Amino acid sequence: MAKTWKPDSWREYPIRQVPEYQDLDELKSVEIELGAMPPLVFAGEARRLRQQLAEVAEGRAFLLQGGDCAESFAEFSANNIRDSFKVLLQMAIALTFGASCPVVKVGRMAGQFAKPRSEPTEKQGDVELPSYRGDIINGIEFTEDARTPDPKRMVRAYNQASATLNLIRAFAQGGFADLHQVHQWNLDFVADSPASERYAEMSARIDEALGFLKACGITGEAVQQIRETDFYTSHEALLLWYEEAMTRQDSLTGDWYDTSAHLVWIGDRTRDLEEAHVEFMRGIENPIGIKCGPTLAADDLLRLLEVLNPANEAGRITLISRMGHENVEKYLPGLVRAVQKEGAKVVWSSDPMHGNMIKSASGYKTRPFDRILSEVRQVFAVHHAEGSYAGGIHVEMTGQDVTECLGGAQAINEERLSDRYHTHCDPRLNANQALELAFLLAEELKAFRGSSVERKVAAVG
Repeated sequence: MAKTWKPDSWREYPIRQVPEYQDLDELKSVEIELGAMPPLVFAGEARRLRQQLAEVAEGRAFLLQGGDCAESFAEFSANNIRDSFKVLLQMAIALTFGASCPVVKVGRMAGQFAKPRSEPTEKQGDVELPSYRGDIINGIEFTEDARTPDPKRMVRAYNQASATLNLIRAFAQGGFADLHQVHQWNLDFVADSPASERYAEMSARIDEALGFLKACGITGEAVQQIRETDFYTSHEALLLWYEEAMTRQDSLTGDWYDTSAHLVWIGDRTRDLEEAHVEFMRGIENPIGIKCGPTLAADDLLRLLEVLNPANEAGRITLISRMGHENVEKYLPGLVRAVQKEGAKVVWSSDPMHGNMIKSASGYKTRPFDRILSEVRQVFAVHHAEGSYAGGIHVEMTGQDVTECLGGAQAINEERLSDRYHTHCDPRLNANQALELAFLLAEELKAFRGSSVERKVAAVG
């Protein structure tokens, strides 16, 4: 690795999973335009997230990260943003109340436009075209014009991200997230579901607690945490032209921050130590995620931690395991042991989505909900056995009433997949399934935290 770093030093390294733009002059023009745009997030916000993630790394909080597989221009609407935000709030409440644990809320929103692909091209009949790589790069329609990478899409993605962030900030700080509104966060289509019934029971207990606090003189007017919430954004930092253009030097500290999101992550396909994405990420001060799949060797993970977090600062690195339910027990323990032995301060999060994709008999990409739950349970079991802390969850979900993942209390089957299969890329959990997952997580987390307390008491005794 070079000793010096600049926002553009990644250009000297090999790179993969990015498009080949045909008009380089137009690309440069777009980079200049984006470089003059206001930041989407601010350095102080990213620092605050690092502080909160440090609490997660120490076992005192839990990370909830969720949102769309890939944001699209076509599905952009205030209602969709609101509904996804609602579901994340519901999940956070279930975790906070069920496990008595603070929850750090991070959305896969306002920037999750680019997607890595297994193959650079797609073939339909005798026609072969570039693969769809997300709306920030090209269009999903199978035509030569739509599939040709267009740098001007980066400007449209920036504008959509800016509008999304404005709305999220209004929701988080303008009263929508007030705990007194907890009953109003339910969506109509989950009103009669088992998860919703459980949520309603929890809401009633929260109302009782708030009533008691009000009687004691503790209200939302006096306590900010009752009426507002911190909410952060994240995405995979895949399209480095966009990320570089959004990277700015903080006037207070002189450090560089990628102002496209509070947290950015390196994908499982782009974490090579000698390549461009790692080089870019090592120089920014944002919290960084690293996707950890079955092909990641323990030695390579430790080298990544050394390069990306040489000072071993808690809150800097989130390791997101994405093994698949059949591979957790085979591959995750070795990584956890290596990190434990090294004394590396990290947040361990679980992505139970990406390793559990199948193709249905009808040809739809889907994810069986029971496999997702199985991976979550196994991840908690591995961390418990290794004396580590399963500190987060990373899911692809939506507030829309979709039928994209099989199973759950709704019992979505093969025949129902086509009812409302709307994703532009990979299948997402709907609100029902997301709530079910949150209640399972709360139970696992409560049991884990309870056993941790027992171990500490035994150690003192």
